[in-house]
Amino acid sequence: MKEMNRNKMEILGLMSGTSLDGLDIAHVSFEFQGDKIHYELKHAHTFELQDALLKKLNLATKMSAEQLFILDKELGTFFADCVQQFMKEHQLEKNHIDVIASHGQTIFHQPQNGFTLQIACGSTIAFHTGIPVINDFRSLDVIAGGQGAPLVPIGDFELFTDEADSFLNLGGFANISFRKNNRIQAFDISPANLPSNLLMQKIGKQFDLNGEKAKSGVLNQSLLDALNSLPFYASKGPKSLGTEWLLQEYMPLLNQTESLENLLRTHTEHVAFQVASVLNEENLPSVYITGGGAKNTFFIETLAHHYKGKCVIPGKQIIDFKEAIVFAFLGARYLRGESTNVPSVTGASKALCTGVYHRGG
Repeated sequence: MKEMNRNKMEILGLMSGTSLDGLDIAHVSFEFQGDKIHYELKHAHTFELQDALLKKLNLATKMSAEQLFILDKELGTFFADCVQQFMKEHQLEKNHIDVIASHGQTIFHQPQNGFTLQIACGSTIAFHTGIPVINDFRSLDVIAGGQGAPLVPIGDFELFTDEADSFLNLGGFANISFRKNNRIQAFDISPANLPSNLLMQKIGKQFDLNGEKAKSGVLNQSLLDALNSLPFYASKGPKSLGTEWLLQEYMPLLNQTESLENLLRTHTEHVAFQVASVLNEENLPSVYITGGGAKNTFFIETLAHHYKGKCVIPGKQIIDFKEAIVFAFLGARYLRGESTNVPSVTGASKALCTGVYHRGG
């Protein structure tokens, strides 16, 4: 095991989101100097999920416990293989890396029932790579009465605070973080990429490139009104969304005899309206946008139409890898014994150093 220097660390952050668009690996170095934190993204790569794994993950919520345990190990082995390939490509030795910080793949997220589940077995990754692993960052927060999400805001305000007044991530869901009365506020606003990806999969495509199909559609006002009337939008934070809510509450509204283009157009309008409503209501002058949705030019145009402030779009590496960078940062905080959740964000009863540590093989 690498000898620990708590002020200088080399960490691999692993992120696999609900959109199932691949495993992001970010190699990040951190230097802590008093209140100042310097980070450098040294290498980054996205590994596509294998077709067999992708099919299983799309069925995971309906699997038996035994099947889910098997998938947990399979995904852990895949993550480990990706890490080994990544390290070989960038000529990294395992003793160069302090820890792997892995988000895992969310299968169930039910904080109201006291649990959340992200699979990709940490012990499997640690054994096959020989590098310690920290995963399961969300469970302890849920046990403490929190939502277990979002966890990224702590990174937004420690690493990217000079970039904008607020931070929007457009992954499977849209989540926002900002400061209000000197406290960090953050929550899921609405679905984002996941519904449009599910719609595109009906015609054999994984996503709507640049929002082109959505742009060619016509707005369905009655559907838009129905989406905007969903009870989730009337509830006040801390709040988070999971695929269970999406499949039970949101997608049934999109399953109607309407053209694909019109459904995509209306979904895009709905998300842009909900995001802009939060930004405008909180009087936020600028927003830093990352995640796959930041590349959807039609969505950004639609958001800019509704939002009074400035949309800041960073470079491609930050768009693609910000969450992996932040999970690497959470790994660094764990090793330093610092809190990895923000109670004002998640609703947990106190700040906690969340995560589970697995020794390297």
